[in-house]
Amino acid sequence: MTSGSDSWASGNSYDFFMGRWSRLVADKFVGWIDPQPKLHWLDLGCGTGALTAALLEHADPASILACDPSEPLLELARERIRDQRVAFQAAGAHDFKKPPHQLSAFVSGLVLNFIEDPRSAMESIARQLAPHGIVAGYVWDYSHRMEFLRVFWDVATALDPNAAHLDEGNRFPLCAPTPLRSLFEHIGLANVEVTPLDVSTDFKSFSDYWEPFLGGTGPAPNYVNSLGLEERERLEHALRAQLSPNGDRGFALVARAWAACGST
Repeated sequence: MTSGSDSWASGNSYDFFMGRWSRLVADKFVGWIDPQPKLHWLDLGCGTGALTAALLEHADPASILACDPSEPLLELARERIRDQRVAFQAAGAHDFKKPPHQLSAFVSGLVLNFIEDPRSAMESIARQLAPHGIVAGYVWDYSHRMEFLRVFWDVATALDPNAAHLDEGNRFPLCAPTPLRSLFEHIGLANVEVTPLDVSTDFKSFSDYWEPFLGGTGPAPNYVNSLGLEERERLEHALRAQLSPNGDRGFALVARAWAACGST
């Protein structure tokens, strides 16, 4: 799913930047919702397939319709996931082709904030679910505990105040527990629960942290890609001084997602 000038042009670049962490949080999310087996799932904004793979591994689905408007991301998902229970579609919230059976569950991983009108999209999809269907999703806590991005934007905006409008912490007020709960309750869902999902982002070195920002896929890499060589080097040096001041040693940061779940 895309928003504004965000670019999602390379599945491999996105996966190098975010995929290793999105797979960790997807596993936690499926464990938290603890669904019954043999459900028919819609995974909206499936990207490179982190949540789809977690559902296959932990939820014993009857089927998964995995949709994303980005063909490059879908291409990588198709390469990685070869399971007859999964059907991939290049589609968004309002244009996916409905499967022949009724959907039992709608999930969306790290995408709701990128949907132009998430309330309208979720209302439309929830109406298509079976009674007592699952509606669930999760988003990164960009303002606080998605630490590897929080550090990046704090340093970037200190050097370049014009970068503040690109910072996901400013752009996506949905990515916090109260507005996320409100979204789920306002579309009429019952038994809404919200919880934090924390994973550790372990970097072997500063290079392991910095190099994924050079791939040009996603808001922060897009910003790095827009900089001149001198500006880019200044940002790199400032981040290195903060994150790895004692040499190129490894370090760990927290990545928190907020998850919500309700039923129709």
